Amino acid sequence: MTRKHSTPPLASARGEWSPSSWQSRPAAQQPVYPDPRALQAVLAQLSRLPPLVTSWEVETLKQELAEAGAGKRFLLQGGDCAESFDDCESSVIANKLKILLQMSLVLLHGSKKRIIRVGRFAGQYAKPRSADMETKNGQTLPSYRGDIINRIAFTESDRVPDPELLLRGYERSALTLNFIRSLVDGGFADLHHPEYWDLGFVDHSPQADEYRRIVDSISDSLKFMETVAGMTAGELSRVEFYTSHEGLHLHYEQAQTRRVPRRPGWYNLSTHFPWIGDRTRSLEGAHVEYFRGIVNPIGVKVGPSMKADELVALAGILNPQNEPGRLTLIHRFGAKKIDANLPPLIEAIQKAGKLVLWCCDPMHGNTETTKSGLKTRNFESILAELEQAFDLHRQHGSILGGVHFELAGENITECIGGARGLNEADLSKAYKSQVDPRLNYEQALEMALLISRRMARP
Repeated sequence: MTRKHSTPPLASARGEWSPSSWQSRPAAQQPVYPDPRALQAVLAQLSRLPPLVTSWEVETLKQELAEAGAGKRFLLQGGDCAESFDDCESSVIANKLKILLQMSLVLLHGSKKRIIRVGRFAGQYAKPRSADMETKNGQTLPSYRGDIINRIAFTESDRVPDPELLLRGYERSALTLNFIRSLVDGGFADLHHPEYWDLGFVDHSPQADEYRRIVDSISDSLKFMETVAGMTAGELSRVEFYTSHEGLHLHYEQAQTRRVPRRPGWYNLSTHFPWIGDRTRSLEGAHVEYFRGIVNPIGVKVGPSMKADELVALAGILNPQNEPGRLTLIHRFGAKKIDANLPPLIEAIQKAGKLVLWCCDPMHGNTETTKSGLKTRNFESILAELEQAFDLHRQHGSILGGVHFELAGENITECIGGARGLNEADLSKAYKSQVDPRLNYEQALEMALLISRRMARP
């Protein structure tokens, strides 16, 4: 039986909704293609290609997010700031999956809650930019907006938006999803064998011993449970895994939006969990118009410029039926601003009776630039924002139900700090990000251990 609240509002005071109704609204952060006919030809192809995810996966995730909002589960969302076509290879994908699995294992141990694993991959190919143009050595060209739009090389031809890249993005998303599903279905994520998840440099991590103690504790508990029950816990041989990306490029999202048999409404089947960025959440903008009509669970990034009445209005537009699991608010203030900015928003949402899942993104608000011009983030600032987020939600009778990280399953050097004490001089050793700095494997695992300790406290 279909739940009454699962049908999105297709008509309201804002007018009739359709997958293309966003085109009547002002659209921020959209590329301008020199040949509109070439774009339409590509979009026609995309609309005929098979969906990347299924509606029942989307509905399952929505139910799990509803449970996280009620404090029964915990959301772990993480991955690249912007995926690269060049990184669509087995080792890179497997390493990202491994670190998220390891982090989820640690969080499971500390929180005693089931973890929802959502990767920022298989579609995170477009990025918003603060300026349309950038200048290098006296030459000014369009900004790089992600591999699905233009190319990172600083030449005039590479920076022209190319609609063919939309097809390349779809193909790499499909390849990534297919490989992840094959790994998960094949037992890669089997809780009976968490040792399979170790990366090559785990022995060098300052947190390796504590992580292995957690693994041993979970393994012992699992063996005890199976001995008492007299059977194997078969469901623990496989974990659910979902994908997410910022739904920035609206033509691409529209092309993968469709109806499905025996379910009402329209699904964005390019991902399980799309989100609206802090730069594109205008109440009258195209992104809010598009997102209000899809059935998927959706996220909204919430930064320091968000006002309480604006957030309540946004929740009303995006989730007018107050459906549990539908709307996740991902706050990103920075360690120095969260104390002043978060409480009024919590109070406004509570007063309005809005059902939301609160999630903390401690990365974006803590970005800084070194003297050499590299963007970085300080591990201690990231942790400080997380600690305050847990405190503030608890003080206001709210629940912090998730965390959102930009991270890599590699030994990169893009964020300073952590147990190894990386400093600015270390950044040049393995700085690979094309856009924003990410936690490396050791920093991500350390962060999970510290969060786990915090969640284990009464």
